[in-house]
Amino acid sequence: MNRRALWACLVVIALVVAACGDGGDTTTTAAAELGSDERPIQVLFVPSVDAQVIVSGGDVMKAALEEATGLSFKVSVPTSYGATIEEMCAAPEDTMGFIPGIGYILANNLCGVDVAFKAVRFGFDVYWSQFLVPRDSDIQSIADLEGLTWAFPDTLSGSGYVAPLAVLQSEGVTPGENVESGGHPNAALAVYSGEADFATTFFSPPLLPGDDQWVLGDAPDVPDELLDSCAPDADDSGIYCGELRVLDARASARTDAPDIVQAVRILDITPAIPNDTLSFGPDFPAELRTQIEEALVAFAGECETNEDCAWNDSIGNQDFYGWTSITPATDAEYDDLRLGVETAGIELEDLD
Repeated sequence: MNRRALWACLVVIALVVAACGDGGDTTTTAAAELGSDERPIQVLFVPSVDAQVIVSGGDVMKAALEEATGLSFKVSVPTSYGATIEEMCAAPEDTMGFIPGIGYILANNLCGVDVAFKAVRFGFDVYWSQFLVPRDSDIQSIADLEGLTWAFPDTLSGSGYVAPLAVLQSEGVTPGENVESGGHPNAALAVYSGEADFATTFFSPPLLPGDDQWVLGDAPDVPDELLDSCAPDADDSGIYCGELRVLDARASARTDAPDIVQAVRILDITPAIPNDTLSFGPDFPAELRTQIEEALVAFAGECETNEDCAWNDSIGNQDFYGWTSITPATDAEYDDLRLGVETAGIELEDLD
């Protein structure tokens, strides 16, 4: 029996046991109408930031959804990424979850969890991984990384490990020693300090002044003529090179290395990786799902005309997940990342 069928059997058994334990009482939670006070829709968030921030911002979203749909919702933050997926598979009719790409792939493989939206951040609904090397090194291509010491955040990071591993393997490159640094800034600092020859971290395009916007095909790194000006700004909110703001992982290492942009350059970036998802349990009712999707689009859309929109007090808050908006997503968009997950051998238990 495959894992998806096993989950289905377990859910059926659980419902039968619950009904028998209540003497067949039709007023049990399982028999209550989904979206009622007795059986609220479960909104699950992975614990990637402070749980109190998630709960507080989640309650703002809950209020907006309840006002727009007339349904009841319950916000929760399971103890791990893996626990979030397990809860969605155990309650396939009742759950919606804000889960990252790797988690979505594992949940889809396990029980058919279905993606609806992906995050938009600063105009991009995808992100990239970057290969970082010393700025004064002779490394000019991915092929030059053969046998060199590789620093990465951890083996469960999509941008820090999974996507770049797929690139390295496609190029036939086998790194030497691996350094699991424990975070994106730490991986960048490993190159800065000489602990590693190259690192892989998340890449976010630089924020350009005015109405200009970085587009795929532009150089990912700071122009040479601006390098000397790169430094943390007065209130230490980021690294600026003139009016250009650096948003990739190097900026997160600015406290320990204010001159990291001058010392560490971007060698290359990976193909685009779809952003985090909003996904639904595999048996979530289609009519309710449509109501919720329309409400979420309207909730996010308020920010187009109002900077003080409630969305920015919820999932749009930079201390929460920092989603500036949402856009529809399909399962096929995650195929490249799915291949990376298979290549890295990531399993559900690895997320606990």
